[in-house]
Amino acid sequence: MIKNNSDATAEKKLFSVGTIQRRQFLQLTGASALAMGIIGCKKEEIPTSTPYVNTDNTVDFKDDTGLLNYIYALEQLEAAFYAKMITSFPAAFTAQQKLFFNDISLHEIAHREFFKKFLGSSGIGMLEIDFSGIDFTDANSVLTAAKTFEDLGTAAYNDAIVRSRNDYNLIILSQVATVEARHAAYVRGQINALSFADLTDLAVLGADATNALDVTLSPGKVLDAASKYIKTKLNIINL
Repeated sequence: MIKNNSDATAEKKLFSVGTIQRRQFLQLTGASALAMGIIGCKKEEIPTSTPYVNTDNTVDFKDDTGLLNYIYALEQLEAAFYAKMITSFPAAFTAQQKLFFNDISLHEIAHREFFKKFLGSSGIGMLEIDFSGIDFTDANSVLTAAKTFEDLGTAAYNDAIVRSRNDYNLIILSQVATVEARHAAYVRGQINALSFADLTDLAVLGADATNALDVTLSPGKVLDAASKYIKTKLNIINL
């Protein structure tokens, strides 16, 4: 996904979330996806080459398309997890927890659909997910899994921001990363009310709580951790 810096500047103005409320994020994501679709359509009026069609779930890290496919795979994983959670919440969950986790589920679905639309034919297919190791009737099991996915996702975005070669993609990754970090903080607060944004227990992964620096994990480490939940074989190359 390569777009020029003029597109990036226009998208940055449209995609600015500085004063946007949580519930408005979904509306913004939809609007941005539409805007990018329009931009994409304009570029496709005069094709310069045959569009790449990803037929074997290839994640090629030679460029940003592979990087975004990697993120898309993680968003599919998160969206599937919350979609399953909200169909049958643990009995111990409060009404407020159900409300907030339903919102998070909608966020993750929006992220997944955004990258699906953005990548188009170059995107990987829908992944088969395996959550057999998670007890969805047990609040502790569900919250622990949610923390794992949110911490992993945030660490993945933090690294992807550095790896992105295109301003347009950098803006998208940076803005979604802030949402994932908020999710991680909320989930952490449900496990321990005093640990809302405490990075201390992530120090072993590289977080620097003293300087408020979150974890950054390479795609290899993230995919290793996520692979137990993803049954579909991904063709990872140039990593």
